[in-house]
Amino acid sequence: MNVVYVLTPDSVPLMPCQPVIARLLLKQGKARVKSRTPFTIQLLAPPEQIYAQALTHGVDTGSSVLGSAVSNARGSVLSLSEVQIRNDIAETMKERARARRNRRNRKTRYRPARWLNRKHSMQQGRFSPTMRSKFDAHLREIRFVRSLLPITSMVLETGTFDPHALKNPEVLQKKWLYQKGINYGFANTKAYVLTRDDYTCQHCKGKSKETRLEVHHIIFRSQNGSDEEANLVTLCKTCHDSLHAGTITLKRAGKKRGTLRHATQMNSIRVQLLKRVEAEETWGFVTKEHRLLAGLPKEHIFDATMIATRGVNPTFCTTSVLSKRCVSDGDYQQTKGVRSEQRITTGKIKGFRKFDKVRYLGKEHFIKGRMSTGYAILMDISGNKVALKPIPKFDKMKRVSARSSWMMTQRPMLHPSCSPISSLSVSQDTRW
Repeated sequence: MNVVYVLTPDSVPLMPCQPVIARLLLKQGKARVKSRTPFTIQLLAPPEQIYAQALTHGVDTGSSVLGSAVSNARGSVLSLSEVQIRNDIAETMKERARARRNRRNRKTRYRPARWLNRKHSMQQGRFSPTMRSKFDAHLREIRFVRSLLPITSMVLETGTFDPHALKNPEVLQKKWLYQKGINYGFANTKAYVLTRDDYTCQHCKGKSKETRLEVHHIIFRSQNGSDEEANLVTLCKTCHDSLHAGTITLKRAGKKRGTLRHATQMNSIRVQLLKRVEAEETWGFVTKEHRLLAGLPKEHIFDATMIATRGVNPTFCTTSVLSKRCVSDGDYQQTKGVRSEQRITTGKIKGFRKFDKVRYLGKEHFIKGRMSTGYAILMDISGNKVALKPIPKFDKMKRVSARSSWMMTQRPMLHPSCSPISSLSVSQDTRW
C-alpha cells in the first residue's frame, strides 16, 4: 500500500490520501496529476476544510548517503527516501584542470601565467565545492519533502567526530594522551621507530654489520601505505637496498593509509545544517537503540524512520522508497579526443539529453550516453549499464522526465517485518 501526495491549487501541501481517493478525484475531474515519481496530485479547486496533523521530518545526515522519513505523532510513516550524495567533484575538477593545462600549453603559450587571481579561495567562510554540494544535497531533500507534506517539525541526526580519538581510541581512556601521543619525547616518527626497534635491523638483526639504518615503509607509499609507525620498520641500508631490488622479502603486515575525510566533513555538515534550518538535534546512539528495539535492520531509511518517530514503534503507510542519486546539472565535457578535436553534442538529440528518465520496453531507465545516429545507452540509477540487444533507439523510447540535479526512482522497501497497515485513514485528515 502506498500513499498519494496532495497539493492545493497554490501548491501548498496537504495530508496525503489513499490511492482509491486519488483515483476518484482524478476521475471526477477535481484534480490533475502533478508528478508521477512520487505520485502527486493537485486539486483544481481549494478544499473546503483542511485537517492537518503534526508531521515530523527525520533526516539521517551523511557524507555519502542520507536517509529521510516523515512520520506523524502515532508513528505512521508517510514518506521514505534515500539520497546518494556526490563524492566525485574533487577528482572531476582535477581532471578539468589537467585538460585545461594541456590545452593552454598547446594553444595559448603566449599568454602570461595568472596565479594571483584566486580571491574566492581566500574569502572568509568559504567552503570547497565538495562541501557545498553536500550541504545543498541535504537542503534540497528538505525542501523537496516540505513541498509534498505539511511538515511541522524536523529532527536531524548529527554527530561530532573526534578525528584524534578515531585514530587512537586509547585516548578516550587516558585523556593525557591528547597531549602526550606516541611520538611524545621524540623528534619525529622516524626517531620513535628507531628507538622502538632498538636501533637494530629487523631483517638481519645486525648480521650484515651495516652501521647505517633506514626506516622502511612495509606497504609502499605508492600503494597507499601509511606513514604511521604501524607501517614502518627499521632496516639496515644493505637489507633496504636488497628489498627494493627484489632479492629479499619482508614477512611483515603493514598498514594502508586511512582517511578521516568523511568524519571531518560530517562535523561541518552538522554545524551548517543547524545554522540554516530550524531543527531539533539527536545522536546516533539514540537512533541505534530505538532501531534495535523496533527490530529494524541497519539502513539509512530505517534510521531516518526512528528519528522521525522519536522512538515510537513505526507503522509503514508506504512500501516504496524514493532512491535518488545526485548528478551534475549539465554536461561540462564539450569535446573528446587526444587533441579535443571532436565536439560533443550537449544539447538534445531527437528530444533526449543525458540523465533523462525514459521508458523502454515497459521498464524505466536513465540515459547514459547518446549517439547522433539515433541510439542510446541506458543505465540504472546506480550508473550501471543495462545490457540490451539490439541497442535501444530513440524512436522506441518515451521520455518520462527531464534531467535535473538528481536521478530519482522508486523501489520497494525490502523487509518482511515492515508490512504496511491495512487501514490507515490518511484521507480522513484532508477533506475536499
